Amino acid sequence: MATKKAAKKSTTKKASSRKTATKKSATKKAAVRKAPARKSAVKKSAAKKATKKAAKKSSTRKYSPSTGSDVKREMHAMHQGKLKSGRSGKKVTNPKQAIAIALSEARKEGKKVPTKKS
Repeated sequence: MATKKAAKKSTTKKASSRKTATKKSATKKAAVRKAPARKSAVKKSAAKKATKKAAKKSSTRKYSPSTGSDVKREMHAMHQGKLKSGRSGKKVTNPKQAIAIALSEARKEGKKVPTKKS
């Protein structure tokens, strides 16, 4: 008999702990539902800041117009297979490498080009 009573007590404790666990999860779910309203306000303010930054960036040119024509010339030479790189004289096949060559030459000539990233 004593073992049956002990078994009943342990099962009732488990059941009560389950009830409290479900109450806690219910409150967490309610908190999660309220959160998106706050996030949307944050997203709107972030979007406004991004548009201001975009407006500032578009006001000045990064490259001079003559630098753009240099890049165009080098790309044309690459497509024709006439563009060679450095002292080795290997043929350039990568468009990014052709652009890098054109920008390097523009820097040597003193044209408006951003500094090289290292």
